[in-house]
Amino acid sequence: MIFYISLFMAFLYFKIARVYKKEEKTNTNFWVQNFLVAIAVVALFAYGFTHESWYVVLTVSFLFFIFVSLIVSAVQLGIFINGKPFIKISHLYKSLAPLGMLISFADVYLWGI
Repeated sequence: MIFYISLFMAFLYFKIARVYKKEEKTNTNFWVQNFLVAIAVVALFAYGFTHESWYVVLTVSFLFFIFVSLIVSAVQLGIFINGKPFIKISHLYKSLAPLGMLISFADVYLWGI
């Protein structure tokens, strides 16, 4: 279960990072953080392909990719309650660092390091 949750978070992380790169000015810290999370995601996929069936990993990855794209697009368009935005895109930008740490910690837990 931790594998699937961290796989979903990995797709969410990189979708938010992609939107951040398109809309905001990036710096060196952003690129270093993305590089470290990318290493964790490669290790996560390695874990998935060694412990799960390859077609399950690819199918779930495809579904998570579509689901995350829909979620982030909905936030970009705006989710309003009583005329006030419920979730802003800036909230997602602020969640990049904790999300990256959760992915890395889940990866370390799965591999048993």
